[in-house]
Amino acid sequence: MPSDNVSETRRKFVQGTGMGLVAATLAAPVAAQESAASSAGGDAALRDPRNLYPRPPFAAQPQPWPGLAGRMTPRPDHGETSYRGSGKLTGRKALVTGGDSGIGRAAAIAFAREGADVAISYLPQEEPDAREVIQLIRSAGRNAVALPGDIRDERFCQELVAKAVQGLGGLDILVNNAGRQQSHASILDIPTDQFDWTLKTNLYAMFWITKAAIPHMPPGAAIVNTSSVNAYDPSANLLDYAMTKAAIANFSKGLAKQMISRGIRVNAVAPGPFWTPLQVTGGQTQENVEKFGQQTPMGRPGQPAEIAHVYVELASAQSSYVTGQVYGESGGAGNP
Repeated sequence: MPSDNVSETRRKFVQGTGMGLVAATLAAPVAAQESAASSAGGDAALRDPRNLYPRPPFAAQPQPWPGLAGRMTPRPDHGETSYRGSGKLTGRKALVTGGDSGIGRAAAIAFAREGADVAISYLPQEEPDAREVIQLIRSAGRNAVALPGDIRDERFCQELVAKAVQGLGGLDILVNNAGRQQSHASILDIPTDQFDWTLKTNLYAMFWITKAAIPHMPPGAAIVNTSSVNAYDPSANLLDYAMTKAAIANFSKGLAKQMISRGIRVNAVAPGPFWTPLQVTGGQTQENVEKFGQQTPMGRPGQPAEIAHVYVELASAQSSYVTGQVYGESGGAGNP
């Protein structure tokens, strides 16, 4: 149920007109959306989590990097038609990297539905997905700022933060989510330029963006970084990716100890297998894509909509005593 801070008019707009627009423009799987409606702030009906979303086998579907969620089959659910907010982030200002698709997109949608203005960063090639997210944020009645560019460049990272602060009128939530993942069977198969690409995207950018953002963030602000189950149980074919995700978990815990002196909380999320463009653009072999998520006790991959609430909770004032933590969501396997 919406909070007292959200008017009846806004509630009807978000749940009525905005949802109708989204439904008309996005080709999300109807059956999956309907069955999962309660997973992101809907009714309290019990449903078997094993059957909420599609299960493997999936079709082989290679895409060039960085890929588009709109071309995936089945199309990922980011909460476009299911997430309903309750005012947990009313008046907040959030920057989400990699906000065009996957977990970043789900977080951006959820933040907007919870009352936050949202800026998203993404690669220029991801513009079609990004336009959809911008429309979804605006349909929730919130300010949306689109910031295309390559976060492997330190100057762009600094400009990214400056433009987000200017466009939003401040900054009190930072989600470092953008990442690169490429499958290699052996360390002998990882070229130096690919290794550098992964580290620049996953680690350097997080460092640069966070460093630029902190001076703008007031007490009560929150930083949420995206780690991975690979930080604790590394996949043999994701050696360089896994090491960056372990570093993100460590960075988050260490930074939390520094930033509490400023009143800023820092946490991380460690997702398991989630159905995002990372997987179909070289993050997994096509053989692994076809059976993706099958290895979990749940028997399926997670959908981005299923993890958005974790980012909301870690960003919200309700988590005032939560800092230096890593939250896992992996369908029953892995740590934490």
